[in-house]
Amino acid sequence: MKERITVTIDKQFLKWIDDKIDKKIFANRSHCFEFLVNNKILEEKNEQKKG
Repeated sequence: MKERITVTIDKQFLKWIDDKIDKKIFANRSHCFEFLVNNKILEEKNEQKKG
């Protein structure tokens, strides 16, 4: 189940996200945030396995 949140970010980051949406890399802003957070989680798990 997904939870609705509010996020405040710098305009430069929002511009980057919207550019990726325009290029069809992400479906929408929520998709972008989920993708980036998931990648960070996987990165941390991989670091824990190595350490």
